[in-house]
Amino acid sequence: MALNFGQSTLALEAASVWRRCAALCYDLLLLTALDVCFTLLVLAVRLGEAVPPGSWWFAASLLAIAAAFFCGFWVHGGQTLGMRAWRIRVVRDDGRPLTWLLASARFGAGLVAALPAGLGLWWSVFDGQKRGWHDRWTRTRVVRTTAPKA
Repeated sequence: MALNFGQSTLALEAASVWRRCAALCYDLLLLTALDVCFTLLVLAVRLGEAVPPGSWWFAASLLAIAAAFFCGFWVHGGQTLGMRAWRIRVVRDDGRPLTWLLASARFGAGLVAALPAGLGLWWSVFDGQKRGWHDRWTRTRVVRTTAPKA
């Protein structure tokens, strides 16, 4: 299968689990920075009073920030900043970009796949197509954006 990126067409080579993990580490650093900024804003609004432990609205807000971060990047360009650094992108099985609905489903499926000690994410190590549970459930794949080595 080939994917058209402007002038060039690249074969859809599946991204390795190591590239995916490295990109996720980059993205989690960025997401942590966003969460810290949000927390500082909340503290400013609350005049320095701490958010009570187990606050549902605070946890939901952090989850919404993560969802907006990942889904927004996946829909607009198919790559988060970490994915761009590691030259990978997420596409549908047919190579088309993700819609907001599909990106949201993939984010939710990724959370579920991460629950049993990350088993659904690490599944891509053993999968012949290098796809995690969330990739299979949403019919998406993470591919390299550079041409395969000849």
